[in-house]
Amino acid sequence: MKKLLALLFVFTTMGLMVSCDDDDPIDDLIPDPTQEELQEAAIEATQVAVDAVASSDDTATGASDETVFDDWTLTNAPAGSRVRADEAPVVEVTANIDENTEWTKDNVYLLKTRVTVVDGVTLTIQAGTVIKGDASLSGANAAVLMIAKGGKLMAEGTATEPIIMTSSDDDIQPGELAGTKLDKDSKGKWGGLVVLGKAPVSAKTENPQIEGVDAEDSNGQYGGDDAADNSGTIKYVSIRHGGAEIAEGSEINGLTLGGVGTGTTIEYVEVYANSDDGVEFFGGTVNVTNLLVYAVGDDAIDIDQSYAGEVKNFVVHVDKNSDEGLEIDGREGSLDKSFTLTNGTIYSIDETDTNADFKSKAKGTVTNVVFKSGKVKLSASFDSESLEESEDAASNVATGSLVFSKVSADSFEVYTKSFDE
Repeated sequence: MKKLLALLFVFTTMGLMVSCDDDDPIDDLIPDPTQEELQEAAIEATQVAVDAVASSDDTATGASDETVFDDWTLTNAPAGSRVRADEAPVVEVTANIDENTEWTKDNVYLLKTRVTVVDGVTLTIQAGTVIKGDASLSGANAAVLMIAKGGKLMAEGTATEPIIMTSSDDDIQPGELAGTKLDKDSKGKWGGLVVLGKAPVSAKTENPQIEGVDAEDSNGQYGGDDAADNSGTIKYVSIRHGGAEIAEGSEINGLTLGGVGTGTTIEYVEVYANSDDGVEFFGGTVNVTNLLVYAVGDDAIDIDQSYAGEVKNFVVHVDKNSDEGLEIDGREGSLDKSFTLTNGTIYSIDETDTNADFKSKAKGTVTNVVFKSGKVKLSASFDSESLEESEDAASNVATGSLVFSKVSADSFEVYTKSFDE
């Protein structure tokens, strides 16, 4: 222990920058420290630096279902909403939408393939409309509704008439808030909603292709230089039972946002029982307010590629099938932007830990967020030989580019998967 504390002192006073040169003062304090001891001390030094600026604040209030939603979501639907309604006509959608189109609430729209709203075209969905993805389809043919770069989705429901996107296995009809056949364990029964825009992203390639769409389909490209790009309006929309597997170990998110700009309005969205992430941001600048993610099979909210918008007033419910309440990464390319998370709570349905994982180069601000019985995990990266610390979530906390303000959590825990940059 004395050896570790001495090493820790050296690492801390060196500002977390470690070197194993001949002039290293570590050798003056501790002759021939082992590599394992050096690695342990490097992590401990980073933990000390994190603890100096980030700690739990029990005054955080977060958010709750009652403060964010108006009894329109599946998890909060009043009992009377489950009364059976007459069956509506089914309209099968079998091809891309290449002219302005409106879907109305007197029909159920059945997606028989990946349906793309192409560049220059607007799909308008009337409040109260039900859209179902064909549950018999999987792999590359899974039923998905995708808005390509330059396309628009005008899906503006209301608290009394939300727009429902679900599976064909769901017996819900227009005018209802809930069906009777599926529950929170009914996942992966269709694809999901994918929205792609022209806002900046920090990707490894110049024209990134959204996950879940084969490279031959150019409609799957996203990102650009228009931070104010407008992909339409998504308001009072519930996305349920999605996440179809497109390849082994690869599923579709409930709501995928790739390079979506600030001109887009996304408010009052529920993602329920998706087999992959609830909502994933691939860069972009769009702001999302009033978001509920419930019982998904992977991460509830996932941020990648220098997402530069704000997620405000959000509630997450994780269960035994979930991974992280939040999984946050930073840039992959040269673009270096920061996210904002404001007013949120991660709850547990079944005593599952309500953790968050802040990973590679994550930068942003987290304000008034509550983790009910969960911790904030912060990844740290070190060169395997010199142990010099490289940029990662933990170092960004220490330097002030990843800020936790009024956040309640069991702990802020530094970890490293390996000692390679």
